[in-house]
Amino acid sequence: MHRVVVLALDGVYPFELGIPARIFGTATGPDGAALYDVRTCSLDGAPVATNADFRIAVESDSGALTEADTVVIPPFSACDAPDSEWVPAELADALRRLRPDTRIVSICTAAFVLAAIGLLDGRPATTHWKQADRFRTLFPQVSMDADVLFVDSGRILTAAGSAAGIDACLHLLRRDHGSAVANQVARLCIVPPWREGGQAQFIDRPVPEPSSATTAATRAWALTHLDRPLPLSELAAHARMSVRTFCRRFREETGLPPGQWLTQQRVEHARHLLEATDLPIDRVAADAGLGSAASLRQHLAATIGVSPTAYRQTFARTAAVT
Repeated sequence: MHRVVVLALDGVYPFELGIPARIFGTATGPDGAALYDVRTCSLDGAPVATNADFRIAVESDSGALTEADTVVIPPFSACDAPDSEWVPAELADALRRLRPDTRIVSICTAAFVLAAIGLLDGRPATTHWKQADRFRTLFPQVSMDADVLFVDSGRILTAAGSAAGIDACLHLLRRDHGSAVANQVARLCIVPPWREGGQAQFIDRPVPEPSSATTAATRAWALTHLDRPLPLSELAAHARMSVRTFCRRFREETGLPPGQWLTQQRVEHARHLLEATDLPIDRVAADAGLGSAASLRQHLAATIGVSPTAYRQTFARTAAVT
């Protein structure tokens, strides 16, 4: 069983600390068996203070990290104003003892920890947008992208903030076991099943007033009609807005223009069909509204770097294992 170890450090943020157990701990295979063993540790096994008004007791010390397949580091208070040499020696030593193939995930400003001990050198990464300038100043050797929800660079994944930590864990769940498992976990947790990592962080965007018109119903309707063209004029008409108002409201609510959002949903639907059905590639492309197999190949290559056939084969093997 894949073991996930969450490292709780003094001043840990409770919400982010609980994300891995909620997402990975909810995942089950076709037989109902758990797919992940999720454990929480502190450096010395002692209780740790949170940044709220309570402490958290854990059952393991940093020795658990050496047995981990995935290590998740939530943000903690010291991340709020870090300098280049603020990581305690015992923390740096614990992370350097990880197996070379251990997957590492930082949530929010915990990316400062990974950067401070050199794990992000030469890699792309993200963190909370409010700390991005400080991060760039301290760690110019890291390619900081503050405009995305999370960055998956292979072994190391960095998430931008609280909700992006959920997105990143669901992304890893999808990568490990396919969209059916990830979508089921998302439904149980009442969260969106998928937000592309390259989607923009929501920075200073106004929240519509409760009485304002919204594009939510139109987005839900569009998801049931992905197999046909959905011109902007039709979407705006469905929402009973002018095209200009619809585009503005849509971007406020999703962070994306309608066309880009639609393409993401079409690619996501195509991925689901590749995993869950034996439909020919041409049919998958048509049912997802991507037109042709060539178009599907282009979009998949741009999104995840593989062909439809390779993607299907990968998740067919995953399904056989789980």
